Amino acid sequence: MKGTQLIGNTESAQGTDTFKAVNPLDGKSLEPPFHEATGAEIDSAFELAGAAAPFMAASTGEDRSRLLNAIADALEEDADVIKERVGLETGYPQARLDGEFGRTVMQLRVFGRVAEDGNWVNARIDTALPDREPLPKPDLRRMLVPVGPVAIFGASNFPLAISVAGGDPASALAAGCPVVTKGHPSHPGSSELVARAVLRGVEQAGFPDGTFSMLQGADNDTGRMLVEHPKACAVAFTGSLRGGRALFDIAAARPIPIPVYAEMGSVNPQFVLPGRLDAGPGAFADGLFASVTMGNGQFCTCPSLVFAPEGESLDEMIGHYLELVSGSTGAPLLNAGIASAFESGIARWQDIEGVEILAQGSLEAAEVGAAPVMARISLEDFKASREMFMEEIFGPSVLVVVCPDKESYVEAAGLFDGQLGTSIHGNEEELPEAGALLAALSGFSGRVCVNGFPTGIEVCDSVHHGGPYPATTDAQHTSIGTAGISRWGRPVSFQNTPQPLLPEALKDTNPLGLLRLVDGVWTRDPAG
Repeated sequence: MKGTQLIGNTESAQGTDTFKAVNPLDGKSLEPPFHEATGAEIDSAFELAGAAAPFMAASTGEDRSRLLNAIADALEEDADVIKERVGLETGYPQARLDGEFGRTVMQLRVFGRVAEDGNWVNARIDTALPDREPLPKPDLRRMLVPVGPVAIFGASNFPLAISVAGGDPASALAAGCPVVTKGHPSHPGSSELVARAVLRGVEQAGFPDGTFSMLQGADNDTGRMLVEHPKACAVAFTGSLRGGRALFDIAAARPIPIPVYAEMGSVNPQFVLPGRLDAGPGAFADGLFASVTMGNGQFCTCPSLVFAPEGESLDEMIGHYLELVSGSTGAPLLNAGIASAFESGIARWQDIEGVEILAQGSLEAAEVGAAPVMARISLEDFKASREMFMEEIFGPSVLVVVCPDKESYVEAAGLFDGQLGTSIHGNEEELPEAGALLAALSGFSGRVCVNGFPTGIEVCDSVHHGGPYPATTDAQHTSIGTAGISRWGRPVSFQNTPQPLLPEALKDTNPLGLLRLVDGVWTRDPAG
């Protein structure tokens, strides 16, 4: 690690301002210092990316697959040194480091297969009908093409899987877009080590300088300059509502606006039907506690609100949860800003009429951290202060909303704006009758779980990690899973274009063997 910008294969340290990572376990700064990117360095990164864009767009799916697998190989070669630094910058235990590193490598290889398969371009063909009356029908062919250079922001809570070589860069490279990433200031050393492995993979795969660059910055101006740069064609961000909305507004105010795919978290309400709670209140508490404290609550899918019917089973569930809280010594949070915001969020709860803080664990395990918190409120008091509970408290907290009965759940569901995830918990007799609740939850959520918590997201073809605003800035797209590649393509329709000029994906002979919509029928057969 040198603390420099990595602009393609060139190291640069023009900025005079520097910052350091902090170990959350002991609160001490880590070497080396990292230079803040300058406007000139950001210009250089995008100039290189713009020069690489034609090569990237013309590359085949097989080429891009080779690139992504070369990056995955390079990361695996550096696995030990990367995980060691991530541990220092995050305080994550070894199991978390191993799991997230494995997911990062897996995502790269998965998107390599998506690129090689090629069906993500969504090729559609309507062949000509020159004799149609009263007007002839032209030949029209449509597909997604790469948007060009993109800016991607690393997330604080996933320094590997949603960062410099995470799902966003992997999907963008798979689509044929040069990538300019910004490492997160909480883990700049991890970002640099990963970026150096990525650049080695780029070189080994024979891709040009400018395919990938990584910039550092703790100042908001660095992010603003990335989004404002005229060569940036799209942006991905995972983080707070305030941060994501700020980038969205900057992008919208450009002379030429660009899309910002911001995933901004949510409170992920859980709805527990009486039979499920009666069957095992202690077991439900165990599952809830494991979910709330996973990553010490620093997941955007953390279940922060639980709607449950009043009664003995709820009292038993809460009692068992409080035992778990009392035995907790807390865990690290990723940075002092998150720790401060967590404390402020709990203080905000305490000022709301009707909220009762039931328990808070003692913090012994980290200098910068938090211990689990459980609170309770009635549904009526919750409704009266609804807006106060819609802002995510990033950390291990949960608020139980005590409801008079399950019939009140549909009304409660109507209180929510967009969310990333939500759940229904019920037994075999209850679930078939929960259709109205399921419909209400799917009206505001990107993913509805049944008898499970939304933490832990499968990276696959059918997952959707998104949701209506304010969960994201674009509910049509996902930031996790293979469908995320569509963010980096824009549709182009070719009309009456001679075969030699058409992209391979749209030629009559279908040389890529794609599944295409030809004259209204999905087929791999030739067109025409």
